[in-house]
Amino acid sequence: MNIRPTFSAVILASTALALGACTAVPRPGPVSVTRFVEPAALESAGQGSFFVETAPGAAMEAAELAAYKSAVAQELVELGYVESDRANAGILAQVRADSTVSSPAIRKRGPVSVGVGGSTGSYGSGVGLGIGINLGGNKSQSTRDTELGVMLRDAQSGATFWEGRAQFSVNVNSPLASSPANATAMADALFREFPGNNGETTEVRVAE
Repeated sequence: MNIRPTFSAVILASTALALGACTAVPRPGPVSVTRFVEPAALESAGQGSFFVETAPGAAMEAAELAAYKSAVAQELVELGYVESDRANAGILAQVRADSTVSSPAIRKRGPVSVGVGGSTGSYGSGVGLGIGINLGGNKSQSTRDTELGVMLRDAQSGATFWEGRAQFSVNVNSPLASSPANATAMADALFREFPGNNGETTEVRVAE
């Protein structure tokens, strides 16, 4: 009995399935957005000049946070606000962000297990085959989890008249995991249908 072709085919097929599972990139989930609005103060502020700055206590490194500050500025400009220097700004847009990478637990058993057993011939000889492929867990399922917060404050009084918070999780292999793309997607979701309803949480779909 010639089992070599079948054995090789099983190995190739099993390996292809395992590697295919590791390289597939899940579609991005929605951005969860919550906004808080002071309608009277928002109307009083109008669509004047603004300056984007780092919020006190921001956890993200300055170089990475710059992408989120830039994305927020772009959204405000598209809404009709005018970017200026801090001294001449009527509105301060304070931005904070934090991002972490979370990985799934490594499985104790490999994702592929194949066993073949039997007895052939008149002498009762046994044939046993075992295939084990352990890829150390599916690291491609790790996600980048990001939180973005923006406060719009009156530059003179310091009063906050609008605040938005966004949360977004995306596979680390997705194009949206890079800081510039991640920042653009989150800022777009945060300012979608601005100013939003006070205290309402919505989910905004993101296209890759």
